[in-house]
Amino acid sequence: MADRSWYDDSDPHDAVQRAERATRFGWAAIAGTAGGCGCALIAMAAVGVVAILTCLYLVVAMDY
Repeated sequence: MADRSWYDDSDPHDAVQRAERATRFGWAAIAGTAGGCGCALIAMAAVGVVAILTCLYLVVAMDY
């Protein structure tokens, strides 16, 4: 304590830096989750389209 200045403001500065890092990590986690959900949704839609086209092909092929 004796070697620190009376006007030492490094503690609030360190807290602000930790908060900024936590905020960046939080936003990165949100963006990663949203991106992953978006990719999963696109993949499910593609599988659905392929399933529908397959069913339509089978219905048409049964008529011949």
